[in-house]
Amino acid sequence: MPLFHPVRESDVTRAIVGSYLRQFEEYAESDVVIVGSGPSGLIAGKELAKTGLKVVIVERNNYLGGGFWIGGYFMNKLTLREPAQEVLDELGVPYEKAVDGLYVADAPHACARAIAAAYDAGVKCFSLTLLEDIILHENNRVAGVVINWSPIAHLPKEIAALDPVLLESRVVIDATGHDAVVAKKLEQRKLLELKGEGALWINKSEDAVVEHTGEVHPGLVVTGMAVGAVYGLPRMGPTFGAMLLSGKKAAQVTLEILKKASAS
Repeated sequence: MPLFHPVRESDVTRAIVGSYLRQFEEYAESDVVIVGSGPSGLIAGKELAKTGLKVVIVERNNYLGGGFWIGGYFMNKLTLREPAQEVLDELGVPYEKAVDGLYVADAPHACARAIAAAYDAGVKCFSLTLLEDIILHENNRVAGVVINWSPIAHLPKEIAALDPVLLESRVVIDATGHDAVVAKKLEQRKLLELKGEGALWINKSEDAVVEHTGEVHPGLVVTGMAVGAVYGLPRMGPTFGAMLLSGKKAAQVTLEILKKASAS
């Protein structure tokens, strides 16, 4: 007697394609598009989606989490400075004390819980999706993103002449890490000047990243190490506390932007 219910192979294809295209159509317009699925992007997405907002993350890789699951030097351990361990408490991730004020956890566990928490809150993701450009509306306000399949970046130009598609949103969050990919699109148009990331200094960097997290141009919020690239802040290396707290702050800033827009 068969263990599994019988289905046709074509049913499997229809289930995948139909579900994906329905999601794509639904999220062609959303409240917030987050570019980058690292820790700051995932936490920002979770915080926003749990308020009922329509949130989508676009990620150029075929996996979510950025460097969050890797930890330091491919050792799959991550560190956090107090009080960022409180976010791990929220996610249900165990950790241990390394020295006073410093905690260590299993990176894959933390990454998996952050991804699950984002999805549980209602976030949707499109992976293997790169940012080609941004949408600018009146007064050069960022109003969405132009996306394409990320594999085309590795194809010969003659084959990769593939037109992109568009995702409209009320706010875009740049969570692309050191590259600050979204902010650089504004820089190319002389609408923003990036100072470039500084050398590593953990104690200074983490506070500065959280402090400077916010709206850098109408409609664009920067979070995580994209903040460092915009403001010329030191990088922080394999400690992730500021990523988590920056994601929370980015969500708060975004909620304030949307509230003001609704009131006007």
